[in-house]
Amino acid sequence: MSAASRRAFLGMLGGAGLAVAGCGAFAETSGRLLASRLPLPRPFTVPLPVPEVARPVRPGRYEVTQRVAKVEIIPGVTTEVWGYGGTFPGPTFELRRGSRTTIAVRNELPVPTSTHLHGGVNPPASDGYPTDLVVPGGYAAHHDHQHAETRHQTVKDYDYPLEQRAATLWYHDHRMDHTAPQVWRGLAGFALVRDTEEDALPLPGGERELPLMICDRAFGEDGSFRYPDPHDGDYMAGVEGDVILVNGAPWPVAEVTATRYRLRLLNASNARRYRLRLAPGGRFTQIGSDAGLLAAPVAHDTIPIAPGERYDVVVDFSAYPVGSAVTLINTLAGGPARNVMRFIVTRRAADDSAVPRTLARPDARPTAVTTRTFDFRRTGNAWTINGHPYRPGIPLARPRLGTAEIWRLTSDFHHPVHVHLAHFQVLARNGRPPAATDGGWKDTVDVRPYEVVDVLARFDGYRGRYMLHCHNLEHEDMAMMADFDVV
Repeated sequence: MSAASRRAFLGMLGGAGLAVAGCGAFAETSGRLLASRLPLPRPFTVPLPVPEVARPVRPGRYEVTQRVAKVEIIPGVTTEVWGYGGTFPGPTFELRRGSRTTIAVRNELPVPTSTHLHGGVNPPASDGYPTDLVVPGGYAAHHDHQHAETRHQTVKDYDYPLEQRAATLWYHDHRMDHTAPQVWRGLAGFALVRDTEEDALPLPGGERELPLMICDRAFGEDGSFRYPDPHDGDYMAGVEGDVILVNGAPWPVAEVTATRYRLRLLNASNARRYRLRLAPGGRFTQIGSDAGLLAAPVAHDTIPIAPGERYDVVVDFSAYPVGSAVTLINTLAGGPARNVMRFIVTRRAADDSAVPRTLARPDARPTAVTTRTFDFRRTGNAWTINGHPYRPGIPLARPRLGTAEIWRLTSDFHHPVHVHLAHFQVLARNGRPPAATDGGWKDTVDVRPYEVVDVLARFDGYRGRYMLHCHNLEHEDMAMMADFDVV
């Protein structure tokens, strides 16, 4: 959809989208439910899959093809996915800090794509700008969104210097106006950065380290992914499905020993927010945030996680008797979407892991050189930042490389704000100290209805054009993005 037609479409919507989402009532939901049209499986009957680890074709180089594939997600039926390597999620890339890596992405889908390494500190040419497209062979570029700076190629080398600390990153499609439906169809996966600082810690590893990509989907009668028509104004606030998937499986179950496990939690949903809790009880020990390890562990009874956010936690299953069923639930939802997955504690086992009292030496907090305000809200009939729908190539800020700024984020709805390149610390919510779950260096923060969130963003790495945007993917596609230039 072009920028002009998108704005005309939003004008047609009027007030319908926000009214159904309950925006004015400070609702905890952040989208509208799209129901499945086939019988749903019983929860906790499908084993938890773990995405395969990608293998380099030679040191420092990977090649992956985006393609259509048929997979079994709901037992007994097949679903067409658009996947990196034909899988959903895509393969996990195990990367090392300081080991420059190239990932060549070939597009064999029927549509263009642009891959963004979410949380990566990358040169602008490899950041996944929404009009920097990889097109399938034979694709007529004039069918897609046109802009003077749009680039088209059938294979793209994404170069990642990886000069950043160990962290749980992820990659996903970022195509202009089409991110939401293309991620919904499967274009997402993990990228884990490791380093010697993390290697020296006695944290759980191997089979006791589980990347968990949590998302929701809805299915048609034939097992296909359901996604609303883009002209359906009921879903302007965002799309939520009634099936919770973890690593592409519906409400899966994992057998665990009575030992510590490291869970890398990722909310890869389009719009759904979660407040995760363990039932019948238990605590999460948070060791990391979006951009890497915390200075020291923090215990939580619940974890709120908005689209795009990651939490690196340890759960000690030795606190439960053998035979226990420990369920990860979402307290923001009822019905089927309340359940996420289940762990079954099968037996005792030796455990030489530990969570040290000191995890990392924190980077010194830089001094801000200025303060800027970015207002995320509906203006007229569009999702906007500072009153403007997205204008490619027109920056709202020009921070200087090597400096830090306070960015004040304000909102009229649930807007998980993601900043490319820059990592930040949450300084305050509505003038008060941030939540315990806001700790560490982040790249995404949940800005709640009529809230003011101050973050200290540092601009290290590269000069060039980057973005900030709402990571509710429907909001992103409906123009809630802005450019900034690092100078």
